[in-house]
Amino acid sequence: MEIDIMTLFPETVGDMMNESVLGRAQERGYIRVEAHQIRDFTTNKQKQVDDYPYGGGRGAVMQADPLYRCWAYLKETHGTDRTRTIYLSPCGETFCQAKARQLLRDYDHLILVCGHYEGVDQRFLDECVDEEISMGDFVLTGGEIPAMAVADAVCRMVPGVLPDPECFEEESHWNGLLEYPQYSRPAVWHGREVPEVLRSGDHEKVRLWRRKQAMLRTLQRRPDMFREGDFMGSKPDRRLLAEVQEEFREWRKE
Repeated sequence: MEIDIMTLFPETVGDMMNESVLGRAQERGYIRVEAHQIRDFTTNKQKQVDDYPYGGGRGAVMQADPLYRCWAYLKETHGTDRTRTIYLSPCGETFCQAKARQLLRDYDHLILVCGHYEGVDQRFLDECVDEEISMGDFVLTGGEIPAMAVADAVCRMVPGVLPDPECFEEESHWNGLLEYPQYSRPAVWHGREVPEVLRSGDHEKVRLWRRKQAMLRTLQRRPDMFREGDFMGSKPDRRLLAEVQEEFREWRKE
């Protein structure tokens, strides 16, 4: 997977994307994530990338031409038949794990466009952008944080980036559930004990406990996700579902 990020702050984005897991994955050649300064593609001495909005109003709008020049360079240099251009925008589709999986499955190259100021000239979006993605129902000062989030979510699933697919297949949102609680040493901390089942050595009991806790946590925190789940396909799940529903009723009484 190759990801190019169009931004006014490439140093900030590059520093983050070159650290830890993703940094090591880039060194080993599993992924490439690169940030590009949009100002480098301007045609004036001031490297101006914004101007006043037509129709009036406060702030400024990022101009279409510098964005287009940067985008065209990336398409020519790294583009393939499986390139996707995404603008990070609060007007876009809300990003989720399923979307990250779809981007990894369907594309080899992503161009992520980071907006700033009051937004981006619509003509650039109409001509060059395939879709818009939002992080949620809120507004940030720029698209860099969302772009890094998308890049991280997609790249961590690339084979070889993490030691084993189990590292992400058992996490929140992968299978329609939130992740179960995790514990580490010591066994007792501030009077709080690690659940006995996790110290039992019985792998099947641990698996069922984790499944149950994931179901209960999802029901408590994300009932919308829980309603969409299918827990009637197996006898163990049906038994766990009954236990979860009973514990949920007791939890609501507290």
